[in-house]
Amino acid sequence: MSITENLSMVENKIAAACKRAGRERDEVKLIAVSKTQPVEAIREAIEYGINSFGENRVQELREKTEIIKDNLDWHLIGHLQTNKVKYVVGKVSLIHSLENIRLAEALDKEAAKLGITVDVLAEINVAKEASKFGVNPEDAENFIREVSKFPNINIKGLMTVAPYTDISEENRKYFRQLKKIMVDLNSKNIHNVSMNVLSMGMTGDYEVAIEEGATLVRVGTGIFGSRNYDI
Repeated sequence: MSITENLSMVENKIAAACKRAGRERDEVKLIAVSKTQPVEAIREAIEYGINSFGENRVQELREKTEIIKDNLDWHLIGHLQTNKVKYVVGKVSLIHSLENIRLAEALDKEAAKLGITVDVLAEINVAKEASKFGVNPEDAENFIREVSKFPNINIKGLMTVAPYTDISEENRKYFRQLKKIMVDLNSKNIHNVSMNVLSMGMTGDYEVAIEEGATLVRVGTGIFGSRNYDI
């Protein structure tokens, strides 16, 4: 199937999931995960009407934004090293992967240098997988309180990468837990923190994520097909 056909199918599934959850379609933003995909594939998605793209690697993000000059909504969804911060701040609309104070310090410092604020999501390792980055759920409140002290960082919400599974229903509990963490944190009235963004759900489980409150879903393979890791 073509990218256009895949996007049409994904769009139908998002709309159906929103309907099942009693939500409006415009409550959920689709982020096309374009990592390892060629520029031509991104252009085809743009033609369809997609405006939001997610990249995992800073270098790849830099290369693509040099070529694609359209006014797009770029997201950094992968692990961010402190020495790469200067290539991201001011270049993306949202960083999904804030997971330690050292990174927060680097982001705050770079944003201050540019005279801007940077929008971030705190990455929570809800399933506590050793192979994944992110803050453990029980540490989320302390982490958010610490990050809230940085004047040039806006915490917009939370992100998680759920376990890979062929049975999407198995991840429902993790998505539900992330939503609960956000609701609980908002109820604490932490200074400088008012969160409403939940980035959760990928190709294999985004419909379940939407049913549990996702506002951003990150879909790559479901749109572009299998990735080419040789580029």
